[in-house]
Amino acid sequence: MSANADRDDRDLEADPASSTSGPVGVPVDAVCVGCGRTRVTRTSLEAMEIDPRVDLSDLDAADCTSFKHVCRSCWAITWRNPIAILTGLLESERGE
Repeated sequence: MSANADRDDRDLEADPASSTSGPVGVPVDAVCVGCGRTRVTRTSLEAMEIDPRVDLSDLDAADCTSFKHVCRSCWAITWRNPIAILTGLLESERGE
């Protein structure tokens, strides 16, 4: 199994721009339970059992549940554990 990359070594701006993060949803830094790799993944608030009307600036990863997503590292549909909601990335995409 691969080890988690240090967050300081990752380019969080480039990661969600890759085709592996998906085109829609909230960008979440999440750990794959299959391979242990941390990647930016886009998912819906509903998939993390969060009310879609929530103010994203008030949302914390600890409030979110695990969600299923395709992992491009281990090539399986696995559970991912959110460790950070990337609200700064959302703001930059919106031009705020």
